[in-house]
Amino acid sequence: MNSDQFSYSEPQRQTAFPIARPGYPLIFAAAFTTAVFALLGLTFLALTGLAATFFICWFFRDPDRLTPRGEGIVVSPADGRIVAVVQTDGSPFFDGTCTKISIFMSVFNVHVNRIPYNGTVTEVMYHPGKFFNASLDKSSKENEHNAVFIETPDGKKICTVQVAGLIARRIICNIQKGDNVIRGQRFGMICFGSRLDVYLPPNSRVEVSVGDNVKAGTTVLGGLP
Repeated sequence: MNSDQFSYSEPQRQTAFPIARPGYPLIFAAAFTTAVFALLGLTFLALTGLAATFFICWFFRDPDRLTPRGEGIVVSPADGRIVAVVQTDGSPFFDGTCTKISIFMSVFNVHVNRIPYNGTVTEVMYHPGKFFNASLDKSSKENEHNAVFIETPDGKKICTVQVAGLIARRIICNIQKGDNVIRGQRFGMICFGSRLDVYLPPNSRVEVSVGDNVKAGTTVLGGLP
């Protein structure tokens, strides 16, 4: 792969199977419970616990990603499937008309979220809410969500919103107001099925369609005007 076109936004992990930090407590708890069942001779429960431990490890996988270089390129903040590409007006996450791209993450997707474009975090706004199926459009406004507002070096506005889903009950965001962020950088995750909405300035170029599968930090959603 051409190093002039792609780069790692963060140092590569020195492990064959990187796992996101929020997964460690759950993995250790599942492994400990499995060991107790095994010592007690409860074979079925021990095997069930072992399967659960492996599933949790797999769910919290956090692979390194190569991010495309280039001026104006906006990358996907999440793995998943595009469920909406619309022009919207009057959104609480963007003043005026904007382009909204929605990505649905099933339990089978990598759930680590990444920054779509370089800039400065101007606000992080958490809002408690309901837990509708994240594939439904109403989940964007009514579900529990966390909005990250970013201003690019040339003054353009972008917003990425982590939306909890039907199963998800934990939104993790590791950045705060004033942080300088770069495209492809990890910034959080949502546990067990969810949605990411990206709000871009009007006239942004869109390179994805409903039904497309995308990868965080790697797939180009489009370009800024």
